[in-house]
Amino acid sequence: MFLPAQTKTLRIAAAADLQPVLPAFIRNFEQSSGAKVEVSYASSATLAAQILNGAPYDLFLAANLAFPQKVVAANLAIEPAPVTYAQGSLVLWASKGILPRPLTMQSLTSPSVHRIAVADPVHAPYGAAAMAAIHSLGLAAALQPKLVFAENIAQAAQFAQSGNADCALISKTIAITSTMRQAGNFVPVPVTAYPPILQGAVVLRNAADKPAAQDFLHYLQSTAARRQLAASGLEPTRQ
Repeated sequence: MFLPAQTKTLRIAAAADLQPVLPAFIRNFEQSSGAKVEVSYASSATLAAQILNGAPYDLFLAANLAFPQKVVAANLAIEPAPVTYAQGSLVLWASKGILPRPLTMQSLTSPSVHRIAVADPVHAPYGAAAMAAIHSLGLAAALQPKLVFAENIAQAAQFAQSGNADCALISKTIAITSTMRQAGNFVPVPVTAYPPILQGAVVLRNAADKPAAQDFLHYLQSTAARRQLAASGLEPTRQ
């Protein structure tokens, strides 16, 4: 059940891959609950560091389980473990005309590819997945000189979309946006090439409005939200 209209502002720290996804969820939640929601997007590592340093968020939606687990370990979450709310997919995106079709990971070895944008693997789970895929497919030696590292997955996409990189290894959530579809094409990276990108969430112990944070997390796990997650490029987790 959603909260009444007098609820306080819900402050969400959200991984960058959620930037195209959350606005629709937030509109529905605000209309149903009367709540106001504010979101800060960044890499999961950046947000976790902010939380560990006392940033006043209510809910942390990360792109993996490791960073919210750090929040749990610091006794800053009300859950004993992160709640898995979705599973992400890694894709290879390339500007139109850069690579011949069909597009594959092996295409990145082409001389026509000079710069490949990847999110920082230390701070961004999708960056870590991208590097895992490059290594597991035996492409590390060929691609290492071409890699350009971005702060997060949204910036990696921006590098490629703006022409500062020819290709990018990014989240499906960003690749399916209209802007990215108009500028290029994408293909999924083989799921066997990287560990599952399980995305975890925690409600923060010092949240100003724990009920609103819990309500939003429950909403993300609802049947309607699961359908919307799938349409947005995230695989809902099994209930």
